[in-house]
Parts: sequence; C-alpha cells; structure tokens
Amino acid sequence: MHALDDGISRWRRVADAIRADIASGVITQQLPPEVELAERHGVNRHTVRRAIAALSTEGLLRAERGRGTFVNAQPPRVIYPIGERVRFRENMMKQSIEPSGQLIGAERVAADARQAAQLNVSVGAPLHRLERLAVVDGMPMSRSTSLFSVERFPGIISAYAETGSITQALQKSGVSDYRRRETRITAERVSPNDVNLLQCASDAIVLISNAVDVDMEGKPVQSVRTRFLADRFELSFKMDGD
Repeated sequence: MHALDDGISRWRRVADAIRADIASGVITQQLPPEVELAERHGVNRHTVRRAIAALSTEGLLRAERGRGTFVNAQPPRVIYPIGERVRFRENMMKQSIEPSGQLIGAERVAADARQAAQLNVSVGAPLHRLERLAVVDGMPMSRSTSLFSVERFPGIISAYAETGSITQALQKSGVSDYRRRETRITAERVSPNDVNLLQCASDAIVLISNAVDVDMEGKPVQSVRTRFLADRFELSFKMDGD
C-alpha cells in the first residue's frame, strides 16, 4: 500500500485533489487528459476514471462524448455567519434566500455526562432530541441534532412542529432571546445515514458545528450539532462588535 493511503482509497484521494483544484481555480473548464492526471497523482488510469465517475455522480463534472470531461458550473456557497446570534432563517433571509426547516425525528433520551454538563442538568436527566433538516430553495443543506431539557422545555417538540423555527419555538416556551455561548468546528466525511437526507455523494465532506446556546441570563437553552455540506456552505465567523 502507498504510504500516503492511510486506509483511504486512492481514487478518493484523487477525487479530493481534483475537487480542490476546481475550487482553487487550477482547473476551470475542462479536465486534463486521464493519462496526465494519472501521472500527476501517481496512480493508474483506472483509479482516475473511478475518481472522475464519483465526481460526475456528485454533479461536479460531466462527460461529453468525443470532447472530454468538463467542470459543471456550481452555484455559489451559502454564507452562514457564526457569532453570538446564530439564526438560520434570519441569516438566509438577509441573503434573499427562502429557507425552511423540517422536523425529521424526535425522541426522549437520557443525558450523558457531556450533555449534562452542556445543559446544566443531572446525568440521566430526560432530554428532548430533535432531528432537523435545513432546506434552501428545495436543496437540503444541513442536518442538525438539538437537545433540550424536558423539565425546562416540555412542549418544545410541538412548538417546533408548529412553527418550523427554533427561535419561535423557544419564544413559545418563554425564551424571548438567546445567544451562542460557544461553537466548535470539525470536519469529516458524511455518514451513511446522512447521504440520502442531504442528497450528496457518499464521500462528501461535512463541516460539523458543536454549539451551546444560552438565554440572556446565561442559562443553557440547547446544545446543537449541525452537519453542513462543505460544498454548499461557507461559514463566516464574526467577532463581537463587528
């Protein structure tokens, strides 16, 4: 095995490299010949073909018989500000984008040690777990998992189902305003469970935001884990006061 493989298929490394070249403008309209790509990435032509096939399925490339493989024009990434006030609907509307939220699952779970610390509840305390899908112009953009204290927010699920908005659901539950206390960002390949929901390639990259929101008195409101598709979102971090 090549030393750089590290358990990652070679065709995936080639696909990631081609994707990066397209994003950076190194490749703009037409892909170089397969033999050139194979030599550039130190693989055989079969590996290059598999990478191209994956990117074509993803919608990034298209093959034209007798002409070659071309880059499809991609819609601009949606800019999503990360700061003290993180409001999906408000952020989208400011960009003249019509968003919607879909409740795709809800259940009651027991808080583990990490969740208990985030929400300031006892380990084992009952939590509402909401699974939501964010959709923009009919395109799935992200999937979120929110946790709320059952004791503090007994009706949060029905409130969200009625309004389609976490902000409005919290207002119905007595929280007039809230802010982001912390956000931590990581990245990984999309999980098999999210491929169909997000309508993306099986090796797509997601940016993962783990955050905690608090009310204006500093009391925890929700912990939320959001998976943003990296090729559909650009996260923008705003400093306080900017």
